[in-house]
Amino acid sequence: MPGDPVVLDRVTTPRGELVLRRVDGAFEVISNGVFLMDTRDGRSERALVRAAVAKHPEARRLLVGGLGVGFSLLEAVASPGLTDIDVVEIEPVLVGWHETHLRDLTGSALHDPRVEVLQRDVRDHLRASPGRYDIVCLDVDNGPGWTVTEDNAELYGADGLATCVEALVPGGVLAVWSAHRSPAYEQLVRETLGNLEVVEVEVARGEPDVVYLASVR
Repeated sequence: MPGDPVVLDRVTTPRGELVLRRVDGAFEVISNGVFLMDTRDGRSERALVRAAVAKHPEARRLLVGGLGVGFSLLEAVASPGLTDIDVVEIEPVLVGWHETHLRDLTGSALHDPRVEVLQRDVRDHLRASPGRYDIVCLDVDNGPGWTVTEDNAELYGADGLATCVEALVPGGVLAVWSAHRSPAYEQLVRETLGNLEVVEVEVARGEPDVVYLASVR
């Protein structure tokens, strides 16, 4: 039987309540009462970056949209070919937890000289970054069709996809993490970009996590 959760921090942000808690040695992040992420596994979040880099091995500049508990960042800093790794995270409190409670997991990665953490809305950053990245990795909320905050749904619509594409160089790769398959998003990407690769990562319970990969031609 799992132990009782221990609340380590509880903060009200402009987007609602964020809670960091520890359960049996693992950390969990809860947003507005909805489970968002934890530190128990991380294979699919790592696969998000690993698969994108494998698809574009010459990539130098990579964006991680959504810091989360840091697994995508850890995979990015393990990729020696990358020279610039931008991590965009809207919640300052989440970034702060990586300097305190989560420091043992991600502290060294955050201070890698290639890494810059930008505390802003990823949509605004993408709009202001035309042609900047070889790879854009999105891990915002629980993916297409399961956003915790209503505004983030825009990222997974036609306008959001266009914004991501505009931030990529020709030949760049878009990688999107999802907690389950989203047929509507798959159709949108195929119709817009003409290609889509779906990578499923088995999890302990429920549907597999999914990584969507598409190239900008």
